[in-house]
Amino acid sequence: MTRRNPRNSGAGKSRGGRPSGPSGRGERTAGDAGREDRSGRAKQDRAKQDRAGQDRRSKAPRDKRVWLFGQHPVTAALTNPNRWIHRLLATRQGLERLAEAEIRRDIGVEETDGRTLETLLPEGAVHQGLAALCDPLDPVFIEDIVADRDLAKPILILDQVTDPHNVGAILRSAAIFGAAGVVIQDRNAPPESGTLAKSASGALESIPLVRAGNLSQTIGLLQNAGYWVVGLAGEATETLPQTELNRRTAIVLGAEGAGLRRLTAERCDQLLRIPMAPNPVGSLNVSNAAAIALYELWRSASPADD
Repeated sequence: MTRRNPRNSGAGKSRGGRPSGPSGRGERTAGDAGREDRSGRAKQDRAKQDRAGQDRRSKAPRDKRVWLFGQHPVTAALTNPNRWIHRLLATRQGLERLAEAEIRRDIGVEETDGRTLETLLPEGAVHQGLAALCDPLDPVFIEDIVADRDLAKPILILDQVTDPHNVGAILRSAAIFGAAGVVIQDRNAPPESGTLAKSASGALESIPLVRAGNLSQTIGLLQNAGYWVVGLAGEATETLPQTELNRRTAIVLGAEGAGLRRLTAERCDQLLRIPMAPNPVGSLNVSNAAAIALYELWRSASPADD
């Protein structure tokens, strides 16, 4: 569905690239952690990759590489054939987590300690003994998602949501409730980062994250493709549970506090609100609002006995 280019996910050395298998004394492989029987499968995988393409070299400059950390983000990255991984670091506890996850990807593992990981990662990062230095994922385009004619999959559009924790949490909800993708702005949106990936709990590897230069044009493209575009706004008169959304739906959410920008709201086909009890807090966190909206769409589209 996406335009990501396949990348080398086996052992050995790609032409012009770094070794992705064991690179020296003292290193282990993900397969060493209780999975020696994988060697035959790994050789078959490498042969398939060699036939599929010869030049799988890394494209991202060094300053664009990203440290992913934590059990779910790292293990999800290891299972994603479109993710180029330069280094994989693990503490003894991290090696045990790799063995439990039964990762079927042959890549050199540098055994290290927690203090070393902390020097490489953002302050306060909860690494769980695992970190991987990766290239950012290749861009995904809204046309790729529209080409998937699955009527049951909604799309989320984020209008100036800048907190990577919120974007990551929304990606996680999107994966849980079967969304087709999440659209953010090219500007005024967080870059791919370890913090975003940690909040997404692995969903960054499976849910397309589209960066749009112009949200209004993106909404128009979705409308032309048959999507009903709904903006969530506290001032709306109609509520989400009262509205029957039995068509291709895109949900637009604004930044916490500011909400949808006026032009974005005007571009939507319909404005709805999430009903709430009177409270001293005010509005929901944008990631919570996204989860509620996705659940409501999923519930209405699912059989009653689900």
